[in-house]
Amino acid sequence: MVKTAIIEAHGGPEQFKIVDLEVGEPGPGQIRIRHHAVGLNFIDCYQRSGLYPMELPQALGMEAAGVVEAVGEGVMHLSVGDRAAYACTPPGAYTEARVMPAAQVCPLPDEISFEEGAAMMLKGLTTHYLFRRTTPIAKGDTVLFHAAAGGVGLIACQWARSEGIRLIATAGSAEKCALAVENGAEVCINYRTEDWVAKVRELTGGKGVDVVMDSVGADTFEGSLDCLKPLGFMISFGNASGPVPPFELAKLAQKGSLKITRPTLFAHIADHATCQQMAAELFEKVTSGAIKIRIDQRFALEDVAEAHRTLEARKTTGQTVLTL
Repeated sequence: MVKTAIIEAHGGPEQFKIVDLEVGEPGPGQIRIRHHAVGLNFIDCYQRSGLYPMELPQALGMEAAGVVEAVGEGVMHLSVGDRAAYACTPPGAYTEARVMPAAQVCPLPDEISFEEGAAMMLKGLTTHYLFRRTTPIAKGDTVLFHAAAGGVGLIACQWARSEGIRLIATAGSAEKCALAVENGAEVCINYRTEDWVAKVRELTGGKGVDVVMDSVGADTFEGSLDCLKPLGFMISFGNASGPVPPFELAKLAQKGSLKITRPTLFAHIADHATCQQMAAELFEKVTSGAIKIRIDQRFALEDVAEAHRTLEARKTTGQTVLTL
């Protein structure tokens, strides 16, 4: 029996219950993994609230790291005793151990701790597809990145710095702005005290940026479009302030033949070989020292409701993990 955080109804953090569940043996293509740490992500809040509805009851969590305890038939890339980490569907990481599909579980290098592994997979692989798989971004290009002091943001700042990409950041306090700059942003705009659209235009000589990476959603969407240069690319990859409302497609033509996409990590890592290659490239960034995984918040599994409250209140910086 393993302790597991589940929800039986969509709603606020108060919906979490800690229960004991039985863990079975892995079937073909599956493994059983004993978690040492679990990552916390905004997608967990979307699933809990019902913004991304799911069948209930359900354990939440998309990301964790631990040790492989058992391997099902056909699994070739993992063995019993291997250190491993993942960010993938289906949800169910808020638990001490689980049986799950093996294809997107990745061998974790010894140089990376379990907490780092749990904190980096979803956010790091997200950063990977933003910079390498969504639209061509070359050395010297300019990217606007919102929420730059958050989990994805701090990795993105370091990723951009490591590849010579100019990153203009936004964040909600002077302290968060300083953190973004410390991690590689050229400049960080406090959106609570400055007209960030006007500032971006100023910083780019009125031209606008090549790419916007926006996980905030409703609050920043229109302004983000106004920050793009003609033919610029908008990547809307999250809804921290709520989903983007419907808009007229003709706006993209009016603002300079802009391009837009709404990607998800899970489409990018659906193929086993692609997922493993992306993870290997991410791990190389970390083991080389180009990216450091900053874990600023730790909560016990039993305190998962408080962890969600803290995340939704935007009181976090860097990464957040649940400890086991």
